[in-house]
Order: sequence, then structure tokens, then C-alpha cells
Amino acid sequence: MKVLVVYYSMYGHIHKMAKAVAEGAGKVKGASVEVRRVPETLSPEVLQKMGAVEAQKSFAHIPVCTVDELPTADAIIFGTPTRFGNMCGQMRQFLDATGGLWAQGALIGKVGSVFTSSATQHGGQESTILSFHITLLHQGMIIVGLPYSFSGQMRIDEITGGSPYGASTIAGGQGERMPSMNELDAARFQGEHVAKIVSRLMK
Repeated sequence: MKVLVVYYSMYGHIHKMAKAVAEGAGKVKGASVEVRRVPETLSPEVLQKMGAVEAQKSFAHIPVCTVDELPTADAIIFGTPTRFGNMCGQMRQFLDATGGLWAQGALIGKVGSVFTSSATQHGGQESTILSFHITLLHQGMIIVGLPYSFSGQMRIDEITGGSPYGASTIAGGQGERMPSMNELDAARFQGEHVAKIVSRLMK
């Protein structure tokens, strides 16, 4: 059973969430988990101006995903920061290159799941995940979210991400806030939940 975690991260928030998702998926017996990042579309000069170069060095060792890797997985868990209530351009461009897979029906029946981040508490986290689901449905994938059996999304004692659509984190207006323990727990739960469902489907 292969679980592929595919993400884009600019400042490291989604990278940390992706690591937690992979940890969760890896808890399930028989799960082989691989983590990939989607290709960067911005030039080094633009990334430098955005202050993202140093942050990206910390996860530059993560292999860049190719479209051909997607059909080899039984589940794909995607991570993307929010851009105006939608996925980032890097992830959109990567997914737009999967037309050949769609034509072959190569992703039909595979499990798909999404996690995200935004600068603000209500910065389009839910709309990003839900609009991402549209692409997964066109590919014929089985969508899995973050069920309320993860009780951390019911917390009101702290500001936290997480919804039934998927794990999420709040990065802050300057990217100053890294994922909290509760948000990382949600990511681990989602990864494990997806892997458990794949395991059941393969029986």
C-alpha cells in the first residue's frame, strides 16, 4: 500500500504539515509513504524578494514529484497553501499537467485528500480544500477528509485550523506562526485515517 504526500510550501508551514501527515500514514501496517514537492514556478530572484529562499533550503532535499508518479500510489494526500481562497499556482500548474492521466483513467478509484494553510484564521482554508476536491473528482478519486473523530477540531480554547474537509494551519500575516501541536495532530490523524481507508479498500 503506497501513500504519496504531494505538497507545495513557500515558507515551511505546509512542509511541516506534510511531515506530520506522512508520520500518521506511516503508522498503518503495510503502508509505504513517500513525500514529494511539486515543481517551483517562480524564479530564484522572485523567491528572494519574497523572503522564501532561506525557508525553502530546509526542505530542498525533498524530491520533486513527477506526474508519472501519481498512478503508482494507492492514495495521494495533497498539501497547498491558500491563495485567495484557492490552491497556489504551483499546485494548479502541476495538476493541469495531469490531463494524460485523466484520459487514461489512471487515478480512478484512488484515495485523495487535502490539507492547507492560510495567513489568517478565516483566510479561505475550507474553500481551498473544497475547490481542490473538484479536480480530484474529475480524476475519479475517492475523497477523504478529517472526520470529527479527531476531536481537536472541536476545540475553542485556542485559535486552531482544522475542519471536516481537512487539516489546516494558520501561518500569520508575516508567516510568523508555525503549525501548533493541535494542527500537527490533525495532520497526523488525517494521514493515518487515509491510510486506514486504503487498507480497507484493498481487502
